[in-house]
Amino acid sequence: MTELTGNLLVAQSGGPTAVINASVAGVIQEAGRHECIEEIFGGLNGILGILNETLIDLNEEKAKSIVGLKHTPAAALGTCRYKIDFKKQPEKAAKDMDRLFEVFQAHNIRFFFYAGGNDSQDTTNKIHQEAARRGWDMRCIGVPKTIDNDLPHTDHCNGYGSVIKYNAATVMEVACDVSSMATDDGSCCIIEVMGRAAGWIAAGTVLAKRRPADAPHIILMPEVPFDQEKFLARVRETVAELKYCIIVVGEGLKNAAGEEIGVDKSRVDAFGHAVLGGAADRLAEIVQGKLNLKTRTVKLGYAQRAAAHFASETDVEEAVACGETAVRAAVGGKSGYMVKIVRIESQPYRWATDIQPLDDIANVEHFLPRDWISEDGFLPNEKFIEYARPLIEGQLHLPMEGGLPKFAVLDKVPVEKKLAPRT
Repeated sequence: MTELTGNLLVAQSGGPTAVINASVAGVIQEAGRHECIEEIFGGLNGILGILNETLIDLNEEKAKSIVGLKHTPAAALGTCRYKIDFKKQPEKAAKDMDRLFEVFQAHNIRFFFYAGGNDSQDTTNKIHQEAARRGWDMRCIGVPKTIDNDLPHTDHCNGYGSVIKYNAATVMEVACDVSSMATDDGSCCIIEVMGRAAGWIAAGTVLAKRRPADAPHIILMPEVPFDQEKFLARVRETVAELKYCIIVVGEGLKNAAGEEIGVDKSRVDAFGHAVLGGAADRLAEIVQGKLNLKTRTVKLGYAQRAAAHFASETDVEEAVACGETAVRAAVGGKSGYMVKIVRIESQPYRWATDIQPLDDIANVEHFLPRDWISEDGFLPNEKFIEYARPLIEGQLHLPMEGGLPKFAVLDKVPVEKKLAPRT
């Protein structure tokens, strides 16, 4: 095999995580070990930035800033939700591809890495296929990223361990607060977490339970259709016993008809997904209306995916390793793959990285197995707990400044543009 020489481009896409920058750090540090990689560029705001030829020179960044990415939340390179959609917008998609390859060729991009979830892996696969069709020798590798944990063929996704570590701890803290104020009148607190179609994030809060009576008492996951009467009966029983009830709900909870109970159908994102964020409010209406029970809601929102101060050390290590593996795979001649995490054993936890064809990954969602959920559907069972527990292990020791975390800030030295502005 003839060694490919040229420049590297890395970008990020979709919703950030507490460790997505750790994967970028892994890419950058591993790239510096290979002479065939000449320049290391970052695409600002994902594919959208690349289309606009908005690239930065990562070789110009301070070494300590690259190391600092390993404990810095959000997307240091910027992100986007931009879809190259040949099915719905074929002319626009074709024009986008032409522009992308103009950029790739103008900057001699021979190694392309895209960190993201389902839609991002689909984009990476399309670029890989288009490169082959055009005869442009370029290696494209996807790096797994999504707190939703719904990518197939990988044991879990970078970002998932950290989000459930933070969420489980938050549930414990909220439960301490609510239980301390529990009176004979009873109270209910509903905590809404992310998770559009899969219940992995909601399920992860079960790790907060150390005794049967501990919160969360009910976890509602999109994989189990919402049954209002059974739900109200369980809330009533729990409050009668404990004087309070802590409920965790995934934002994508569906009723028996498959309709999301918290969806705003009047609003959609760039990928055409209806905007979620009302599941807890809807449940509160039901509990207050049917049980006349004092009810509050907590929406963890962006906090759950940005909580680098309480990230899982295991998650960070795996995210870095995925970035490193992506570069080694590309230098070794692979293209059209996503890095995956392989679990060797759970106790003690041992893992490795490998690669999987993107054709097996793109636009495929991996759901929580039904046999990992209790028969009544209100809590994950021991199978899930054995799976999830190792993923939250280890605590980072972040650099501090003035009593608060010190995050990395990139200089973002621009790469000189060589093309006319995008039209």
